[in-house]
Amino acid sequence: MRSHYRTRGLAEHELAPDPFQQFTRWFDDASASGLHEPNAMIVSTADARGRPSSRTVLLKQYDEQGFVFFTNYGSRKGRELAENPQVSLLFPWHGIARQVIVSGTARKTGRDETAAYFRTRPHGSQLGAWASEQSSTVASREELDELYAQLAERYPEGEDVPAPPQWGGFRVQPETVEFWQGRENRLHDRLRYVRKGAAWDVERLCP
Repeated sequence: MRSHYRTRGLAEHELAPDPFQQFTRWFDDASASGLHEPNAMIVSTADARGRPSSRTVLLKQYDEQGFVFFTNYGSRKGRELAENPQVSLLFPWHGIARQVIVSGTARKTGRDETAAYFRTRPHGSQLGAWASEQSSTVASREELDELYAQLAERYPEGEDVPAPPQWGGFRVQPETVEFWQGRENRLHDRLRYVRKGAAWDVERLCP
């Protein structure tokens, strides 16, 4: 199973001055192309012994300070980031033959920022954050549904739901950001921004 990429390439002179502006260009392209959830990214972490794990998470915001997602701090990724803050984010935009790979360090967001975002979540998702002790074992689906039902009774639709204390955001400050463009004959374009203090260098990688 193999696809031949017949897209135009990516040249150094076409890049934005920094990876955040370039990411905006490509994210807008991915959104306009009709890709399902272009903000979905694969978050890869490793524990203190170097054992890796990956999962799909939704990017919720980004700026010059980094890329932000939210989770339960007691989840596997939350525990691993507490032990080892090095993280990789992968945006797999296969439908347009592009990928973006972010490598950097994760830090928790402040509680004010977490609470502000939590208030924007749908009511059901707010209750779900309380009901689920993410990555822990649960006896049955019925037990999980019962926990949710109890919370729905306690916090009916329209009532404020506080952000759980064990739930919050991580901001990934990138050290490198690679933009991968599929090309014919597997001679893909790979241009990587590398942080040099307050500036960014760009290097081309062999495919």
